[in-house]
Amino acid sequence: MSERHPSGIQSYLIHGVAAYTLWGLIPLYFKLVARVATVEVLAHRVLWSFVLVALLTCLLGRWSELIGNLRNRKVLLLLSLSASTMALNWLTFIYAVLSNQVLQASLAYFAAPLVSTLLGAVFLRERLSPLQVLSMAVAAAGLFVLTRAVGQMPWLALVIALSGSFYGLIRKITPTDGFISLSVETLVMTPVVLVYLGYLAATGTATCDSLETLGLLMLAGPVTTVPFLCFGHAIHGLRLSTMGILQYFTPSIQFLLAVFLFREPFSAAQLISFACIWAAVGIYTADSYWAVRQARLRPIEPLMIDR
Repeated sequence: MSERHPSGIQSYLIHGVAAYTLWGLIPLYFKLVARVATVEVLAHRVLWSFVLVALLTCLLGRWSELIGNLRNRKVLLLLSLSASTMALNWLTFIYAVLSNQVLQASLAYFAAPLVSTLLGAVFLRERLSPLQVLSMAVAAAGLFVLTRAVGQMPWLALVIALSGSFYGLIRKITPTDGFISLSVETLVMTPVVLVYLGYLAATGTATCDSLETLGLLMLAGPVTTVPFLCFGHAIHGLRLSTMGILQYFTPSIQFLLAVFLFREPFSAAQLISFACIWAAVGIYTADSYWAVRQARLRPIEPLMIDR
C-alpha cells in the first residue's frame, strides 16, 4: 500500500504519531498504580483491556469473525503464543517502570527494530543489507560497553526487546487483522487472569485496596487498547518505513521521562551505550530510507506493504 492521497495520509499519520506518543507516555500511568504489585497490575491490564475490546467487538459487529478465528486451530495456536510473549513483554515493562528502570525500557525500544530485523533474517530468511549488519554491530558494541560497566547484562532491556520482537514476528505470520488478533489474545489470557484475581480476593492478598486504586486499574483498558487501535489504523495507510521512523517517538519520550522527570541516574557508560544505539538507529533508518527510495525509482513492481 503506497501513500497516494495527501488528505488520507494526514489521518493515518496523526493516528501513527498518537499511537507511539501514547506508548511513550504510558510510564506515567504505571507510576500512578505503583503501590499495586506488578503481576496484579498486569492482570488488571489484561482484564480491562478484554472488557473494552469485547464492547468494541459488539459495537462493530465482529463477533462472528472473532468466533471464526477462535475455531481456526492454527490461528488460535499462533495467537496463544503471541499472547504469551505479549504478557511477558507487558510484565517486564511494568516491572521496569515500577522499579525505576525506565531507561532500560527506553533502551529496549530503541533496539527492538534491530532485533526484529535480525529475527526476520533468521526465521523468514530476509536478506540483510551491509548497513543493517553494521547497525546491529554498533548496537551490540553499545550493549557490550554497558554490560562491562555495570557488571551484568541489562536483562530487562533484553527481555523487553526480544519478547516484543518475537511478538511482532508471530503477528506477521498470523492471517488476522490487528483488532481481531488483540481480541483473541486478551480472550486467551482472561481466564488465567480471573483465576489469579479470584485467588487474591479469596486469600485477602490483593494490593488493590481501595475503590480509587481499582478505578485507576480499570483505566488500563483504554490506556492499553487506544494506542493499539491507533496503530492498527495507521499501519494500513502508511509505508512500513514511515512507521519505522515514527516508532522512535516511544523510546525518545520514555528516555526524556526517565532522565528529566523520574530523575533516574544516567552514567557515562549508559551515555556511551545509548550513543551506540542512536548511531545504530541512524544507520538503520538511513538504510531503510535508501531502500524505499530505490524501490520508488524502479519502473516495475511498486512498493507494497503486505500486512
